[in-house]
Amino acid sequence: MLLKQRWHYLILDEAQQIKNPKAQAAQVVRKLDCKHRLCLTGTPMENHLGELWAQFDFLMPGFLGEQKNFTQTYRTPIEKHNDSDRLERLNRRTGPFLLRRTKDLVASELPPKTELLRRAEFDSKQARLYESVRLTMEKKVRTAIAAKGLARSHIIVLEALLKLRQVCCDPRLLSRSMPGAAATPSAKFNLLFELLPELLEEGRRVLLFSQFTTMLGLIEKELDKRHITYAKLTGQTRKREAAIQRFRDGEVALFLVSLKAGGVGLNLVEADTVIHYDPWWNPAVEHQATDRAHRIGQDKPVFVYKLVTEGTVEEKILALQERKQKLAQSVYGKGRKQDQPPIDEDTIQALLAGD
Repeated sequence: MLLKQRWHYLILDEAQQIKNPKAQAAQVVRKLDCKHRLCLTGTPMENHLGELWAQFDFLMPGFLGEQKNFTQTYRTPIEKHNDSDRLERLNRRTGPFLLRRTKDLVASELPPKTELLRRAEFDSKQARLYESVRLTMEKKVRTAIAAKGLARSHIIVLEALLKLRQVCCDPRLLSRSMPGAAATPSAKFNLLFELLPELLEEGRRVLLFSQFTTMLGLIEKELDKRHITYAKLTGQTRKREAAIQRFRDGEVALFLVSLKAGGVGLNLVEADTVIHYDPWWNPAVEHQATDRAHRIGQDKPVFVYKLVTEGTVEEKILALQERKQKLAQSVYGKGRKQDQPPIDEDTIQALLAGD
């Protein structure tokens, strides 16, 4: 029905949703017959320059060339070879079509946001489990890449990184695939339950984010044991508005939220504290989740706690986040520093390496 209409203006809110040009939504919006096009997004680039190309390809097809040519001309030289001349060329070409207003300009009255990194240290049992998983998966990844190449080994790479992240969060997440893991204590889980009761006793209103809904389930069980009330929002939550309202009305002071279900589209300025239980690859996604609380209407200082296990893949994810942030800033923000590629073979080996 929409394809049959002629539109004066087509506006994409959260335009990063079309970052994959092969996705159905990205293909359909390109077919709509319209006179003017506009992309609205706080995160035009989360991983790599190809995502910026995808949005320009929707706005002005052909302006940045075909995807293959764009990769050869801009993406590879900038991301892999730190080519400042190509970066400057790209900035000059895209700059006239970008209007950026940062939060400190739009909402200068916002109270401060303070980020706090809290590190958890494995005990000997969890450290042995982590190292065992790391060695096993590193060998599996090396073998797969040697046999099939990186492009055809993504599933195995993701499986390896997933298992390491699960050990960091709580070994019970591995219990189905690894007998005995359920009996291994979790340093981060213990850290959370040292921190959380104190915050709630101080009268803080807390948003707790995790990518793993199963992790939120484990946290729920412990909260029930301690008789701590909470609300929860995941992709499986049927009464979404009711869960949100319980937190907004002050019925509960703790809101468990899966990153995917609650990362955008929520206004939760009643919260003054955000906890990220596990780091995510994209700093932009974490920032969006944090901004459920730190946004227009907030009148209290916001404290953001990031929980990370020492000497693990999680610390390397933090370093990767920093590099991605610098790449994004070099294209549409302050500074002109280049970055390394988001994920290549060297990055994978670094993530799976020991200390």
